[in-house]
Formats: sequence, C-alpha cells, structure tokens
Amino acid sequence: MNNKISFWLEKYLQPVGAKLAANKPLNSIRDGIALSMPLVIVGSMALLIANGFSIDPFKNWLMTTGIFDWLVKIINASFGLMGLVAAFGIAYRYAESHGTDALSAGILSLASFFLVTPDLITSGSTPQTGISYTYLGASGLFAAILIALISTAIFNWFVKRNIQIKMPDGVPPAVSNSFAALIPGAVILIFWGLVYAGFKMTSFENIHQVLQVILGKPLGAFGGSLAGAIIVSFITSLLWFIGIHGGNITGAIMSPIWLALMGENLKIYQNNPSATMPHIVTQPFMDFFVYMGGGGATLGLILAIWLIAKSSRYKTLKTLITPPGLFNINEPTMFGIPIVLNVSLLIPFILAPILNAIITYITMSTGIVHATVGVVVPWVTPPVISGFLATGSHISGSILQIVLIILDVIIYLPFVKNIDRLELKNEQAN
Repeated sequence: MNNKISFWLEKYLQPVGAKLAANKPLNSIRDGIALSMPLVIVGSMALLIANGFSIDPFKNWLMTTGIFDWLVKIINASFGLMGLVAAFGIAYRYAESHGTDALSAGILSLASFFLVTPDLITSGSTPQTGISYTYLGASGLFAAILIALISTAIFNWFVKRNIQIKMPDGVPPAVSNSFAALIPGAVILIFWGLVYAGFKMTSFENIHQVLQVILGKPLGAFGGSLAGAIIVSFITSLLWFIGIHGGNITGAIMSPIWLALMGENLKIYQNNPSATMPHIVTQPFMDFFVYMGGGGATLGLILAIWLIAKSSRYKTLKTLITPPGLFNINEPTMFGIPIVLNVSLLIPFILAPILNAIITYITMSTGIVHATVGVVVPWVTPPVISGFLATGSHISGSILQIVLIILDVIIYLPFVKNIDRLELKNEQAN
C-alpha cells in the first residue's frame, strides 16, 4: 500500500511540481519580491516601536518627543515601497533568467510602474505634483507583478530578435547596454503610456484599481480564507513529500496575495493599534502559526523524537536537526529522517499544519488570540518570540504557538514511535 501511494504521487504529482519549480515567471515573482524583505522587516520593527509595543505611556512619550513622526518616515520609506521594489526586482530576475540585460529591464519596469501610477496633485496658489505612497507599497503589488512580467517579456522579445541599436566594440558595456535598451524601452513606455491613458478615460481611472477588482478581491477572498489556507497547506506538504520545495512553489503564487492582505492589516494597525484586523490569513499567519519548524510543522516531529526515540539513528539525528528546526529551517529534517517519500510520516506531515491553520483561524477570528497586525518578522524567528511580535506585542500569540506545538507533538508521537520501533529492531538485528 505504501509503495502504491509513493508511486502514484511520483507519477502524477512530481511532474507538475517539477514544472512549477522550473517556471521562470513564478521564480522571478518569488525572488523579486524577496528583494524588498530587508526593507519590510526594518519598517515592521519601526512600526512596532512607533506603536509603543502596546504600552500607552511609551507611545505618548514617542509622540511628544517627535520620535513617532521620525519612525513613521522610516515606515513609509521601507514598508511603503514594497510594490516599487517588486516592480524592479521581478523584472530584474525575469530578465536574468533569460540571459538578457537585467538592469535595463528592471529600470524600464520601474519607469513603467511610475508611468501607470496616478499623480497626486496638491491644491493652492502653487500646485505641486507627486506620487502618493498608496500604490507604492503592498497595494501596488499586483500591478508591479503584471508590469514587470509584461515589460520584461517585451524587452526579451526585442533583444532575442536582435532588434536593438548596436554600438562598436570599443564602447564601454554600460553605454552599449543603454543604447541596446533604447528601442525596446521606447516600445515599453509607449505601451504603458497608452494603458494609462486608456484607463484614465474609464471610471476605474488607473490600472491599480482595475487589478484590485479583477485580481485583488477574488484572490484575496481565496487566500484570506480558512479553506485557502488548508488547501495551500495540503499542497505544500504533498510537494515536500515528493522532494520538491513546497514552500517555494506555493509561496511564489500565494505570497503576493498574503502580503497584500498583510498590508491592509498594517494600514489599520498603523492608524489604530486596538482596531480589529480585517484579515486573519496573512504571510505571518502561515509562517509562524501554520508552519512552525517549516513545512509540515516539523518542530512537533523533532520534539516527539526527543521524547520517545530509543534507536541510535534517531537519537543522533535529533541533535542535528533541532537547531535549524527551531529557526524554521527543515531541510535537514526532510532529508535526514527522512520525510521525503516516507509514507509512514505522510499523515501527520499533512495533518499537523492543517490543524494548526484551523485552530489559529478560529482563535484569531473570535478574538481569543490577537490577529497578525501586518508586521513582518524574519521567517527564521523562533516560535514564542515570533508569535509575540507578529500579533503586535500580544502575549496571546506566544501562548497559541505553545499550544499548537504541543498539539503537533501529540499528532506526530504515534508515528514517530512506529518508525523508531522499526529502526531499533533493525539495529538490534544487525
């Protein structure tokens, strides 16, 4: 029976997973958005400080001294530029994967993003034009992805067909690349200029609002739902089971959605830290409550091994896989135990993160535990600390993580006992 399950998954799921893993646009989205993570993390830390870690006297002191306004400036210049950085980063990575001039592609995508973003015009005797932070952050993420992929696809098409201005061999590469990007650059900017002019004549006014209606609401409804979290967790575990990095595959598709929902929570939290968050399922929800220890919630597996392992194999392994597991790095666990293609651990590997998602969703939606507030914490932050920070310095987040870890250990225990018993039997026989 075990061999049949493994054979079926390898035959039907592995080819699909392999194709997704090699998909250049998906990989470009994942890697391009990742470029903004240092900024987002710094901005999140500034936001936590600006809200006084939920301590009102401290927050009042920040406001009276002017430090609060300084912190808000840091937030806008970091977290508020996520969409802008993604527009450049995704195009850069996409062009890089095709072997074309990544820097030129990124610059053209960035210019296109500014081009389609509506201006903010101030009134008064001397009107001034600028761009609001509104679409430069998470709200502009969908447009950034679309613009980066289309702009770079056009750029690659021209370059690969050699439709470009060529300079003599003695010209410095930087100058040569600039002239090579001239023709595709003109086409790209004219194209997005026409797109901007077209939407300007409609009730939507700009591409950002169109994408919010067409993509943002349907995808947000799925990604922000309990059903969406369960389905993604299930697929992630299955992909990991056949040896493909499930988080990379599902994350490339879902991260833009979860980051956008996280950004909406952030706006509410920034204005009113005590307000109810509009979205439960966000990136921190998945990273710190569903996937504790990594895909499959394998921290529970590691602790179960510490509790009952008697075989020399697992006694040795537990000391090697625990340090990375505490920081949500589970590759040593996946291939050391192993979990990959190990049907004996498939049930808890799927069940643990799904139960984590259900319990976390229920407790957060009912207000028992504070929802994540849009603050981005590094994904390698250990449990208890990450739950406290992600929920806006609420101890309820840490308590929930402890409860979930205990539950995960209970789920994994009988299965660990089984594989340890078989391993001990083999060791004694040899």
